[in-house]
Amino acid sequence: MYTIKEVAQLMEVSEHTIRFWAKSGFFPFVTRDKNNIRQFSENDLDWVKIVKCLRSVGTENKAIKRYIDLCIMGDSTINERYEIIRATKKRAQTEIKNLKKQLALLEFKEKFYRNLIENNLADSWNPINKREKENIG
Repeated sequence: MYTIKEVAQLMEVSEHTIRFWAKSGFFPFVTRDKNNIRQFSENDLDWVKIVKCLRSVGTENKAIKRYIDLCIMGDSTINERYEIIRATKKRAQTEIKNLKKQLALLEFKEKFYRNLIENNLADSWNPINKREKENIG
């Protein structure tokens, strides 16, 4: 069994986040010990993993709760859960595509700045330098 602190460390999220998710009903089978401390089982960790995954791509808490409720209802809800996962995957793919574009720009700028540093050059793209050049010329 794991405490909130241990789950937070294992899943690389804050304790506050785990508590919030627990209060939101995302971990329906978490038990409490004699001191009323939440106790997470290995099975509960699987719930934490899917919640973390869904949240990481921007799934709203209401939709996550719906997914959890569908899981609890059983196999008759597999089609709806499938559609939720498909839609989430599509959002993740779009996010990855956008992040790849941003990464390409950052890699270009990194090379650009490294060249400026290595060759002791002024930044010709910096609007301040352009403005100063216009004022001189």
